[in-house]
Amino acid sequence: YLAKLSSVGSISEEETCEKLKGLIQRQVQICKRNLEVMDSVRRGAQLAIEECQYQFRNRRWNCSTLDTLPVFGKVVTQGTREAAFVYAISSAGVAFAVTRACSSGELDKCGCDRTVQGGSPQGFQWSGCSDNIAYGVAFSQSFIDIRERSKGASSNRALMNLHNNEAGRKAILNNMRVECKCHGVSGSCEFKTCWKAMPPFRKVGNVLKEKFDGATEVEQSEIGSTKVLVPKNSQFKPHTDEDLVYLDSSPDFCDHDLKNGVLGTSGRQCNKTSKAIDGCELMCCGRGFHTDEVEVVERCSCKFHWCCSVKCKPCHRVVEIHTCR
Repeated sequence: YLAKLSSVGSISEEETCEKLKGLIQRQVQICKRNLEVMDSVRRGAQLAIEECQYQFRNRRWNCSTLDTLPVFGKVVTQGTREAAFVYAISSAGVAFAVTRACSSGELDKCGCDRTVQGGSPQGFQWSGCSDNIAYGVAFSQSFIDIRERSKGASSNRALMNLHNNEAGRKAILNNMRVECKCHGVSGSCEFKTCWKAMPPFRKVGNVLKEKFDGATEVEQSEIGSTKVLVPKNSQFKPHTDEDLVYLDSSPDFCDHDLKNGVLGTSGRQCNKTSKAIDGCELMCCGRGFHTDEVEVVERCSCKFHWCCSVKCKPCHRVVEIHTCR
């Protein structure tokens, strides 16, 4: 819900924290203690929604949002694999945005990761501004996970959410990369300095989308006095900390059901030649599709004219657009 608060300016006063919908009281308290971080949290939420909608742009459920709470409708109140992805990408988005704010000098409480220093076994020197992912992850854990821990972290759904929150953060931690800069005479690389950097958030989204496709259906079990999630099918191998887990089967998302936040696929564009989920047969759930011809005007036959201009001709072509009934 923070991502959709375009009417709210910078979150710079404690009174603003009280007005933020969707936060539990303990999150409001964290907000008041960390005002300078909250704009980064909002950017992380926006980043998460944008990435979710990119990753699912060709699926029946396309991560559409509503102007109500919860913003994804009741899709995320059920323990589905879609909810698993939303929790993971949201947790990752907050960790990513807060870390980026640290490295760019926006926050007084953190900066570059100064623990990455000295020489490396590979022969380069650690220097530059390594991303302070430890701070970003720690803030994400405290701010995001507190919702589940306040409910009592032994319920099925709390365990599921906490697991997927951590899987989202692991998608960043496990894909940190080394970036380097060469130094020497005339561009030679006599020696180089390197630093640790986060992967692009698109990479994080790609990793979590793969985890979504291979998510494990789980149920609660007890090991001693500890409640844990185990695969529902005992023949499946146990999931790791990096995998997504879910409790409930997903609806088919075919039909409009606004009460549950399902917009259906009527009116969605589909690919007539594809046999995958974006194909008209699967996307339209067997209802058929409409075909419209649209004239598209493009620039073509472009020529460079000395000294400073490029002139193009308008080209017209007709394309077919297929939409589900």
